[in-house]
Amino acid sequence: MGRSRRAAKREGMDRRTLFAYGAAAAAVAAARPALGADRRPAPDAPAKVEAFELDELTINDLQKKMVSGEETARSLTEKYIARIEAMDKRGPGLRSVLEINPDAIAIAEKLDEERKASRVRGLLHGIPVLVKDNIGTADRMTTTAGSLALEGSIPSSDSFVAKMLRESGAVLLGKTNMSEWANFRSTHSSSGWSGRGGQCRNPYALDRNASGSSSGSGAATAANLCAVSVGTETDGSIVSPSNNCSLVGIKPTLGLASRAGIVPIAHSQDTPGPMCRTVADAAALLAAMAGTDPADPATKEATARLGRGYAKSLDPRGLEGARIGVPRKGLYGQNAAADRIVERALEDMKKLGAVIVDPADIETVSAFEKNELEVLLYEFKTDLNLYLAALPSARIKSLKDAIEFNEKNRDREMPYFGQELFLQAEKKGPLTEKAYRDALEADSKNARKDGIDKTMDKHKLDALVAPTSSPATLIDQVNGDYGVNGSSTIPAVAGYPDITVPAGYDFGLPVGISFFGRAWSEAMLIRIAYAYEQATKHRRPPKFLTTADLSSR
Repeated sequence: MGRSRRAAKREGMDRRTLFAYGAAAAAVAAARPALGADRRPAPDAPAKVEAFELDELTINDLQKKMVSGEETARSLTEKYIARIEAMDKRGPGLRSVLEINPDAIAIAEKLDEERKASRVRGLLHGIPVLVKDNIGTADRMTTTAGSLALEGSIPSSDSFVAKMLRESGAVLLGKTNMSEWANFRSTHSSSGWSGRGGQCRNPYALDRNASGSSSGSGAATAANLCAVSVGTETDGSIVSPSNNCSLVGIKPTLGLASRAGIVPIAHSQDTPGPMCRTVADAAALLAAMAGTDPADPATKEATARLGRGYAKSLDPRGLEGARIGVPRKGLYGQNAAADRIVERALEDMKKLGAVIVDPADIETVSAFEKNELEVLLYEFKTDLNLYLAALPSARIKSLKDAIEFNEKNRDREMPYFGQELFLQAEKKGPLTEKAYRDALEADSKNARKDGIDKTMDKHKLDALVAPTSSPATLIDQVNGDYGVNGSSTIPAVAGYPDITVPAGYDFGLPVGISFFGRAWSEAMLIRIAYAYEQATKHRRPPKFLTTADLSSR
């Protein structure tokens, strides 16, 4: 469902080599301002970037405007559509939105009628939401995972997530661009590129990567093209683009939100989740998406675990007494700028009453380099074949068909990178094979019992904290992504929750910190993340600069 480009594990580069390279490069970058040789004037924003009256407004802000009559669901929808046309299709040309829902205004009008009749469904009533292009909707939009092979594909029914959003009163505004096939096609991909949408760009610096695979959801939400958005993650694809776009992203416990009806990578790690500008918005969106779905057995506990939602977690004093561990081994030392920002965050949390346990290392941190990819390759073939076989009138019905389509349409589908992961996955056998079962068992043990659980038990922790990722790297369609490090793998493999929050900037490029912990600990993590966010208020909107501002840090 979504995988950030983690070159250390996917392209054969030794993890330590990559860490050393990243640290050395960061050290050089950190030295430049002192040398004075690379002090450039601040870059200009591209032409036609105008102020937007809905900039940075939260769900609560928008609800107040609708309650007062200053706005309606229709007027909000129209304004966001105009914003998309001005900023995504023209102006900076973010390429973050693939299509607008042709029924969006009609949906908004019906919701306005309900409001007039005093029938308000909840916090999301009338709120325009963008969803990633792998989230199935049975309407006049398509669901393609960014691939031309699925162009025009419409599933026979909504995904559970889309159904829940509709029932909550959200306006499904459109589909966002994404790394094609959720970044599980090539070992040398450029995150944010798809055959349907081209290259998505980062609104903080247009030559920088928004990260994958929920790149469009990240860029669009950061640029205020919607109120909130939904992404998906297999390993890093909610938290990494949220890091790069100064957002709050929540990768929930596997099974809190249903995967049914979403183009898959791997059922042992896939999950949808919210991508928003504030913790409160992310908590509200997650509560609206979550729930037990008979079509997804992993969600059998979801409704009970969710309870009444996360409103009680929005406590500005939520860090008082919280025990937060610092797993330095393997998760720090990857990028000097990210480390510097997180060290400052640790000091801020201490001042807010948190107990910082440092270090609180996860001893199994490097135990996933081979097994994770093996599991994903096996599950991708099985899960994708099941998904495609159930699609009505699809031009492809299997992974093999997708491979053949890409070869026949190489000029449009593979102009920059190939389909190495597709070819590797196609060679895999059924999920009964010993190689798969052994890899899955090892991953689960190393990530859960011997990983996060053991560390948290040992130190009596409420959460662990680490840099989410490095600042955004340059878009590179020649060589693919590079230097992408982060902390997403352990919670992703465990199926445990992971929340990233804006923590600062390096040369104007966002950096986030991640709080992760045990299964079903969303309420605690949201509580910690909210208290940190409210005390620091690091997020600032993008300026749509043509390149990073090297004149300041």
